[in-house]
Amino acid sequence: MAGKEQGGHLGDAYGAAGPEEVAGVYDRWAESYDAEMGAAGYRHPSICLALLTRHLAAGAAPLLDAGAGTGLIGEWLGLLGYPQVEALDLSPGMLAVAARKGVYARLHQLALGGPLPFATDHFAGIVSAGVFTTGHVGAEALPELIRIGRPGGVIVLTVKTALWSGGFGDAVSALAGEGRIA
Repeated sequence: MAGKEQGGHLGDAYGAAGPEEVAGVYDRWAESYDAEMGAAGYRHPSICLALLTRHLAAGAAPLLDAGAGTGLIGEWLGLLGYPQVEALDLSPGMLAVAARKGVYARLHQLALGGPLPFATDHFAGIVSAGVFTTGHVGAEALPELIRIGRPGGVIVLTVKTALWSGGFGDAVSALAGEGRIA
């Protein structure tokens, strides 16, 4: 099963067999997530923030942190000049930790991969770190993120290499070929 090469919570998350199981893993992990991932050298939020600030002017609003977890990215977005950020995550436990940080304008307990309850062209920018990975979310979520992002807006996400070479890259190429992304 995927994820067995990883131990602990991360291995459990990679090996989860569906959205409900993924949410349960993250609910149990929520209180220690920041400390554990920091100790492991988790850099996806930093990479996403660097790319977002390079391509989206400070002050742009609103933004969506898609797969916000405990709010690691949200903590920085306000400091970097993005005044209105909304969080979306599958796990109520992770969102509870994010809520305590007080950095999000709104919190949404939702799953990526299907329809989202946001208006078309709503978000100036969307960021997603560590979500497009083994056992979590695949390329099926991209069309909906594109729909809720503004034309000319920015979507920054990390994608696990195995997922990219397993069809995600082809999906991105197809969307670019259709003119839906640049």
